[in-house]
Amino acid sequence: MSHEEEDSMLSDAENESAKEKTGGQEQVQSLTQNHIEEGLSLLCKTGNGLAHAFVKLELKERGLNDISAISNFIHIRFLNLSNNHLRDLSPLASLTQLLWLKANGNQIQSFERQPFGQLTFLQWLNVAANLLTDMDELLGPSLEMLNLTGNRIKNIRCLQSSRFTNLVTLELRGNQLDSTEGINLPNLHHLFMAQNFIKHLDGLDKLENLKTLHLRENQIEHLNGLNFNMRCLQYLNVRGNKVEDENAIQNLRLVSKSLKILVFMENPVTNTSEYRIDVVMLLPTLERLDKEPITAHERFKAKKKFQELYEEETVEP
Repeated sequence: MSHEEEDSMLSDAENESAKEKTGGQEQVQSLTQNHIEEGLSLLCKTGNGLAHAFVKLELKERGLNDISAISNFIHIRFLNLSNNHLRDLSPLASLTQLLWLKANGNQIQSFERQPFGQLTFLQWLNVAANLLTDMDELLGPSLEMLNLTGNRIKNIRCLQSSRFTNLVTLELRGNQLDSTEGINLPNLHHLFMAQNFIKHLDGLDKLENLKTLHLRENQIEHLNGLNFNMRCLQYLNVRGNKVEDENAIQNLRLVSKSLKILVFMENPVTNTSEYRIDVVMLLPTLERLDKEPITAHERFKAKKKFQELYEEETVEP
């Protein structure tokens, strides 16, 4: 992942969570047959292969507060309901072939009495920029990507492998989390938790296959939660936190065998003169630090400093 991609991902999440409903005088309405006919596309064979049906439905920005009329369209696989006024998604329970659902920018307050337990093939779910405060009733046995950016979620204790066996990417930016505790997802590869209130890194030892950890703009003061079990971690972003103790950098050794990209800028500790050299000395596989490639000269200086420290230790009585 390049630093350009990192910035664009953060910008996209910020824009999505902050997006306002268009048109202050927007008419609120129920879903009609005309809406459905206008939004249908992508003709495909049905499950038995003997008939055809449209499987994609586009209903974004229609001012919808009721989608009861959708329940008869059981062949829908791709559905966009973004930027409406929806609180209740229960009519989707009959759409058992649904694979992809975009429902960001609505007014969903809870997963209770929502249909996700019945949507056993759903692989991609975006419910960013809603009014969610927890995830307690959410089930996603086939989910691979879950976007919860820009809600009001305060705890994530339900993120267990028994409920999200196949989850690979989890977006939790811009919520109200104060800890990483509660994520037990050994198959997770990408975790985005920027712009929360996280002070402590807890429970990360269960994320054995994590490759990307994005924690920009939280309130982290130390890195004690990094763990040897995170042996696949390649990208770590803790930009804009409160790490000021030079000893905190030593915890990076716990992920030194895999880490390739580290974004650490805008922490007080980066103001020290030997900051980059100290990091390179700890992380021999690192390729990029704070958006800048590691130079051969920096590697030479890091190696030299390591040798000097080693010699000092060996001569001590």
